Amino acid sequence: MDIKGLDYNTKREKLMMPEYGREIQKMIDLAVSLPTKEERQKCANTIIQLMGTKVPQLADSSDYEQTLWDHLYLMSHKQLDIDWPFDVSEAEKILSKPQPMQLPKDELKLRHYGKLVSELFEKLKSMPEGEERDTLVFYTANQMKRDLATWGHGSIEDERVANDLARYTDGVIQLDLNTFKFEKVSVAEETKKTKKKK
Repeated sequence: MDIKGLDYNTKREKLMMPEYGREIQKMIDLAVSLPTKEERQKCANTIIQLMGTKVPQLADSSDYEQTLWDHLYLMSHKQLDIDWPFDVSEAEKILSKPQPMQLPKDELKLRHYGKLVSELFEKLKSMPEGEERDTLVFYTANQMKRDLATWGHGSIEDERVANDLARYTDGVIQLDLNTFKFEKVSVAEETKKTKKKK
């Protein structure tokens, strides 16, 4: 539908920095078209003051004014001929996208158990039998059950914990489910804890 006199955003030129709004962009376009350098300079100084009111969160940064002038330079499509109070030659770095983050090289076998439990699996493999290992098995198995309640889509069967513990310790740890006692774990409580952290 095309109604005469109505100007829709979808038909307008895309803003380079939408946080400043279309009116600031129009002022910058006007400044570029002014005939004398003196007029352009005066207009640019006024625009910078207005830009500062549009993004007050920038005021906390140490290079606040430099950032505003860099933005003005970019929004003018590098066409504004004035005496720049700051060096704007590096301004285009603002528009560059950050490099993707490198993922850890040691991939976790099961992400819902996390890195700490994976490290416990490795430790349990090399520990000698005894009370210390039994205590660590108890804490590891219960942590696994809590992790399953939180991240494992509600599946917290004792058999699954026992199987995973045996599998990821290369068969060194075998839980006897007839004698081993898990702490009581509620799926609802673990989910509630996770939501509170967020």
